[in-house]
Amino acid sequence: MPKRVDHAERRAHITDALVRVAAREGLYAVTMRAVATEAGTSLNLVQYYFATKAQLMHAALERLEEQSRERWAARSAALPRPMGARAFVEALLAEALPTDEASRAFHLVWTSYAVLAMTDRELAAQPFVDGPDRLEKELAGVLAEARRVGELSTACDPAGEAAHLLTLAHGLGTSVLVGQRTADAALHILRTHLDRIFPGAAA
Repeated sequence: MPKRVDHAERRAHITDALVRVAAREGLYAVTMRAVATEAGTSLNLVQYYFATKAQLMHAALERLEEQSRERWAARSAALPRPMGARAFVEALLAEALPTDEASRAFHLVWTSYAVLAMTDRELAAQPFVDGPDRLEKELAGVLAEARRVGELSTACDPAGEAAHLLTLAHGLGTSVLVGQRTADAALHILRTHLDRIFPGAAA
């Protein structure tokens, strides 16, 4: 009986190989052949699942987002219950900081993709901001509910603050990647800001 092929598993194996190459050598060094070599498979198989390099890169971003959400779910599950909005927001944003190999790869690949997309039309055509847009809307919803129940400062606009927090987290993540500050220092800056918008909430 022929072996049943798990196409989702193969796609994930290939995109994971791209992330390893990008994290080690930079996204600009990624080629379909380099990914095939890293994955231990043929170039034809990579091209079977991903017709273009842009499609492969976008699939890798989606894979990284999925893995980040899994890490966030594990981080959230470890928090004491009931969990207030402050703890939820801090844990969510802390996941965006490059504090270990997996989160470092996520931040590095996404940032590199964004930079390349500024000059590469094929990459720019991929909807790579869909993930951040979803996260911003989710965060805005959490902040709106926190303001309604009195946890969030009434001076804060939930939608504007969600954009502010994500921009802050991404900027801090980049500063950690380039060695401007440590991950602990970045987390301290993030917590200081959360102290201002969540008056009286326990860190």
